[in-house]
Amino acid sequence: MDYMFETGFLGTRAPFFMDFVTLIVAVLPFLIFVAIVLAGKGLFRAHRFSQLFLFVFSVVVVGYFEYGVRIGGGFETFVQGSPLSESFVFGVLLVHILISAVTLAWWVRTIVKAMRAHSNAALPGADTSGHKKAGIQTAVGIFLTSLSGVAVYFLLFVF
Repeated sequence: MDYMFETGFLGTRAPFFMDFVTLIVAVLPFLIFVAIVLAGKGLFRAHRFSQLFLFVFSVVVVGYFEYGVRIGGGFETFVQGSPLSESFVFGVLLVHILISAVTLAWWVRTIVKAMRAHSNAALPGADTSGHKKAGIQTAVGIFLTSLSGVAVYFLLFVF
């Protein structure tokens, strides 16, 4: 797994795994938007598949990221290359972690409730408006997670 710590491909100080994960995090809100559009076009099966795929893929990517951070020395190692205050970067990181943890819990809740509603033939149907609302809230959380994750990347490796 040495490749993880080779120079990344985005032209910053970041190792490969950080560039890879950041690229995926930056693209995720757009992929979520496409999945939502599928539902809007009545392609519910494709919507369900894409949402489940994106969720599982995101969890795997976060696992890959966490592995790289732990093996790479943790936050302390990565913040050393930044000219910014460690406490400032850590504060932004904490906000990112809070947003992402709440978003993950909400995304899980949305998926579980949707699967139950689908099996009870309430989606599409009686539960549609509640599911739309939860889906939009999840999408906003994913966007904020992406935005704050990219901000942490910039603070650690660009500035």
